[in-house]
Amino acid sequence: MPTIKNRVKEIREQHGMSQEALAAKVGVTRQTIISLEKGSYVPSLLLAISIAEVFGLTIENIFEKEADSDA
Repeated sequence: MPTIKNRVKEIREQHGMSQEALAAKVGVTRQTIISLEKGSYVPSLLLAISIAEVFGLTIENIFEKEADSDA
């Protein structure tokens, strides 16, 4: 099954934003942001769009589908 890779932590840090601040802006808990940055949580489309809007980027600039290792 493919997984989703993301650059949330990298981009958030470039913007000088804390996990708590990003969580507040997109309406989730800080724990959700932590899990997302660790790669243990796949965001909903709505959350991915919200994060992209906060940073003024496209979803594709932040999230990337990793290829199946079975393929």
